[in-house]
Amino acid sequence: MLKILGRLSSVNVQKVVWAAGETGQAFERIDIGGPFGGNREPAYLAKNPNGQVPVLEDGDAHIWESNAIVRYIAARYGGDTIWEEDPARRSESDRWMDWALGELQRVMVPAFWGLMREPATADPVEIASSISRTEHCLDILEAHLAKGRSYVGGDRFGMAEIVLGPSVHRWLNMPVARAPRPHLQRWYEIIAAREAAQAALPLPIA
Repeated sequence: MLKILGRLSSVNVQKVVWAAGETGQAFERIDIGGPFGGNREPAYLAKNPNGQVPVLEDGDAHIWESNAIVRYIAARYGGDTIWEEDPARRSESDRWMDWALGELQRVMVPAFWGLMREPATADPVEIASSISRTEHCLDILEAHLAKGRSYVGGDRFGMAEIVLGPSVHRWLNMPVARAPRPHLQRWYEIIAAREAAQAALPLPIA
């Protein structure tokens, strides 16, 4: 059985829970990080020296970095579901997975923390900038989905949905003004209705 170390309120933990569910893997999840603590203990740091969540334990393998974990689960257990063997086709998901971390999540964080986690000390200017930059990122994703694509990585559900989905879920449930994006909304409603997504995407967001 897989073991997932990390609190479900983390989008990065949500990705891993979703990937395990999509590939039919039984798992135990242990609350670590945030209000639960434990991520600065020596035993945890031995598994992830960054002290961040999640960590995946699969036998003797201890894997950190959420996108790396999703790729690992997909490659090892998702050959007939979320893994794409062809490198060119797989690169479609890979590029959006990296974009989700390097662009979308990065610019969304200030608005999320300012509005949802630490509103008493939030900087309104920083929040406004974060909202603007996040909306720009989602315009890029909307334009991509508008090209007749059922899913981000191509014609079937895959790793890109699992990595992008939690961030989009968070954004669509935050108290911010959002531009209408019908293609993004259609995509989100389809992926959020999946059984594995239901276990991974809590409401209310926190």
